[in-house]
Amino acid sequence: MSPPEPIPPMLATLGGVPTGEQWAFEWKWDGVRAIVGSDGERVRAHSRNLRDITATYPELSRLAGPIAGTVLLDGELVTLDERGRPDFGRLQSRMHVASPTAALLRDYPVCYYVFDLLRLDGADLLGLPYQRRRERLARLGLNHPPLLRTPDHYTNTSGADLLEVAAEYGLEGVVAKRLDSSYRPGTRSRHWIKTPLRLTQEVVIGGWTPGEGRRAGMLGSLLLGAHDERGTLVYIGHVGTGFSDAALLDMGERLRPLRRESSPFGTGVPRDRAREATWVEPTLVGEVEHRQWTGEGRLRHPSWRGLRTDKRPHEVRLPR
Repeated sequence: MSPPEPIPPMLATLGGVPTGEQWAFEWKWDGVRAIVGSDGERVRAHSRNLRDITATYPELSRLAGPIAGTVLLDGELVTLDERGRPDFGRLQSRMHVASPTAALLRDYPVCYYVFDLLRLDGADLLGLPYQRRRERLARLGLNHPPLLRTPDHYTNTSGADLLEVAAEYGLEGVVAKRLDSSYRPGTRSRHWIKTPLRLTQEVVIGGWTPGEGRRAGMLGSLLLGAHDERGTLVYIGHVGTGFSDAALLDMGERLRPLRRESSPFGTGVPRDRAREATWVEPTLVGEVEHRQWTGEGRLRHPSWRGLRTDKRPHEVRLPR
């Protein structure tokens, strides 16, 4: 036997909190998506783009004990802060490390929050309604903190009320899922709707401008893009806040070998930015938090959150 082969996860569409009895609600977790398979002895974990991340999170091997039988699970890997809330900044310490040290495993342990059951003992559950998949998941009893949890979902409460609770406790938002929705691998569906409290955007780094003053000799800002419906990399703004000095130095090391002569953006970068820019191959993906989109299609007041090694550049799209 071996763990089931992974499948690309189903994705949620950005939108307001829906109403009606046909919806269930889950918390939106601030982590990285992971498809985890186990045959009861071995465990394999894959990212959203099906990159094998088992070695990055070796503690997941212990899931073979509490997980009986052969399963394929969908969930989120998170690292918790002192108050037990997912902290994406802490998870950043783990995301880029292929072989974490014992100290890193001790200081930044991950927890796998399971929210869907895709296969069970050879049976394909993708065609079952969400409600029935959740019932089967609950019967597995996958609650073994601090490594493994099956968070609650809510069917008899208001999504708007839950969003207020999320704000009160510093969570990222809520995800609404239709009770009758089947699981559609790799599809972004209106049957799942995510409502974040903070707007985030995945971005492709296409260049950088030099720093001034205290940042002289380091990066000043990153030039950001996302792909439009034609697949063209469109310039969407720059970000210069949210970095520690260590993060700036690390980013400089990553970008240095990616230099190129011309802009990778299909539409124009403002002249003042282009004049100072050092262009790079658009291979690195990151994520920013921002207030809103401007009328010109630019990010308003973005702040850097970190690199997303679980995402590929072509997956980074403008919001629909």
